[in-house]
Amino acid sequence: MKLLSVNVGRPVAVPYTDQPEGVTGIDKRPVRGPVRVAAPGPKGVGGSGLAGDAVCEKRHHGGNDQAVYAVAREELDDWERELGRPLANGVFGENLTTEGVDVSGALIGERWRIGPEVVLEVTSGRIPCRTFQGHLGERGWVKRFTQKGKPGAYLRVIVPGEIRAGDRVEIVHRPDHDVTVALQFRASTTDRSLLPRLLAAGEALHPEVLADARKYAETYGN
Repeated sequence: MKLLSVNVGRPVAVPYTDQPEGVTGIDKRPVRGPVRVAAPGPKGVGGSGLAGDAVCEKRHHGGNDQAVYAVAREELDDWERELGRPLANGVFGENLTTEGVDVSGALIGERWRIGPEVVLEVTSGRIPCRTFQGHLGERGWVKRFTQKGKPGAYLRVIVPGEIRAGDRVEIVHRPDHDVTVALQFRASTTDRSLLPRLLAAGEALHPEVLADARKYAETYGN
């Protein structure tokens, strides 16, 4: 398991975002050399966990629990076959493009060591938005991506440090539950009856997802 590329984006003006200034950092490109990774601060204030990476819409993106976004190269390859077009590393707006890692099958709370120092923890899957659809230029992309159910994973920073392309990815902790990123994504999007199952992941869940699961369980039961 390894890191194929580390991807960062710069603010770019586009016609397909609801961001007040009309800019987005979704167009992420691989960079050479080491990149510093650290917790960016709370959502709404903090942006990306990667130095030099722009998060322009902080109402919905960035912050400690969405500090880093990872996508498996294998999933991009699958989409390439389905869409009939090449997809470069970073095209989904991911910071990390991995090889050999089951990103959407990772457990909430699973921890990865990348390189010699950095440790990240899986928190949730990525919910697609209008900006993502506009960036890809695929009609009906939000629905199509949601139906596929392989969203990639958001991660929080447990141990900061530097990472670079080629670094080894090692799973250093797997929690004792069965709540995967794919299950969480399905519960949050297409089958909300699954939300109570997410509670097994506890505080490792993205706080917004945890609050949603608790509210559903209180309202409708387990």
